[in-house]
Amino acid sequence: MPDIVNTEQAQAWNGFEGTHWARNQDRWNAVNEGFDEPLLNAAGITGDHRVLDLGCGSGQTTRLAALRAPRGNALGLDLSGPMLAEARASAEREGIGNVSFAQGDAQVHPFAAGAFDSAISRYGVMFFADPVAAFGNVGRALRPGGRLSFVCPADPGLNDWVAAMASLRGTLPVGDLGQPGLPGMFSLASPDRIRAILTTAGYTDITVDRVQRYGAWGSGAEDTAGFLLGTGPGRHLLQQTDTAARARAHRTLADHLRAHEAADGTVRLRSTSWLVTADRRSDLQSPADAATTPRWSSVSFRR
Repeated sequence: MPDIVNTEQAQAWNGFEGTHWARNQDRWNAVNEGFDEPLLNAAGITGDHRVLDLGCGSGQTTRLAALRAPRGNALGLDLSGPMLAEARASAEREGIGNVSFAQGDAQVHPFAAGAFDSAISRYGVMFFADPVAAFGNVGRALRPGGRLSFVCPADPGLNDWVAAMASLRGTLPVGDLGQPGLPGMFSLASPDRIRAILTTAGYTDITVDRVQRYGAWGSGAEDTAGFLLGTGPGRHLLQQTDTAARARAHRTLADHLRAHEAADGTVRLRSTSWLVTADRRSDLQSPADAATTPRWSSVSFRR
């Protein structure tokens, strides 16, 4: 195992969570792939770019970036061994030769200085143990003026999957599903916090734009309810109750999701995110020191 400081997340993504995401990579891509084109367009990837994909998971965005840079290359970095195995297999199956993957923690990974023109991430940057240190380390890996582009969730109330899980209150012990600025999926939901972190970490020309997309979460309400309850957070909630409550939870969630079924039965839920771009300062020496923030919970929706 490479150097890891975000040990709680490493345990989660090399345990059940990582196995679940690797096994269901096609489903999660169907949920999130509407953000791929806006992300890659914002990154401005050209034919000879060297691209770093942070929290690449099973590598869909890494492979797409590699295809946009046929004379360059793309490296996907993630904590999860199971997901990286799927990423490598997919790249080989698709015959994409200018892509590679590495297991590591972006906060401390020993990137070569100035090795990349662009760094991208689709929902992979919200769980850093110390976000200033992590973005600073990524900044050192970018050439002067290189671009960072990522997608992260906006306010919880603007995301339909949050409302779906909240419908289970009274049936399961559902707590707070996310507050902007607190550890977890919505740690970067505040644009002001994003700007403050990136400025401290050595970036300039920061933009934060809201983007909404509807993802395909399942083939019918029953199927989607089972999928959501089979994720790490759903499984965690079910383990705290009895068989009767689990059955009620499935019925309650399916009833809520029926309002989101399209004519063909597909359940489509709105996701609202920030599309963030920032440039590495040309005069960057090293990022300012910052206190380490609390570790994120190992039970979190990764997107």
